Amino acid sequence: MTPDTPREYTHPDVFTIGIAEGWADPIMDPILLDWEARQAGALIPFELVDGRPVRPGPSTGIRYGRNQLGHWGEQPCADALITATVGGLRYIVMIERGDGHGWALPGGCVEIGEDLADAASRELAEETGLIVPANRLYRTGPARLVPDPRGSDEAWMVTAVYRADFGTYDSTADLPTVAGADDARRADWIPAGTYAHLNVHITVGYGGQVFAAHRDLLADELA
Repeated sequence: MTPDTPREYTHPDVFTIGIAEGWADPIMDPILLDWEARQAGALIPFELVDGRPVRPGPSTGIRYGRNQLGHWGEQPCADALITATVGGLRYIVMIERGDGHGWALPGGCVEIGEDLADAASRELAEETGLIVPANRLYRTGPARLVPDPRGSDEAWMVTAVYRADFGTYDSTADLPTVAGADDARRADWIPAGTYAHLNVHITVGYGGQVFAAHRDLLADELA
């Protein structure tokens, strides 16, 4: 492959367990998909080139194929930002992802026909055990394209952030219990006065890193 040759890659799991478990489109050629419907329902508008979707942002370096994502084009997601205050310091709920990509907000893919707030509430409960009804969550802003390391120029993640505040507590021992489940290895309340504070705590306290797709998002939300 020469430097000018567009890179093509789809992880083998997309074709096997992805289709078997239902998180990957079974259609191999994206030209065959109903793009009119997908474009109409997109959280962020995107274009087609020669019948194939194009990520509405900087190139990922993988021009063709789906990398590690199963859904052609935009995959809508919803993330939950849950806050509380202890001793004047803000804490947020974070999960350590089971796929090794680091620490992230609880969240995930929106199911077909599911409301975004409902998806954020569901994912929060599945990954942490914390129950927050969808009507208690509020959306913090427009949906955003995130630099998910599993994506490509033809398969990308777009997320909306939903927030809820649990108020003030006397000590961390009083915070609502969270525990990692489903796609999360573990869950915890992490100090997050600023994004830099959060990042240091995850690096030093847990020997981990913030999920690449959530770094800019968290920096903005915690500003």
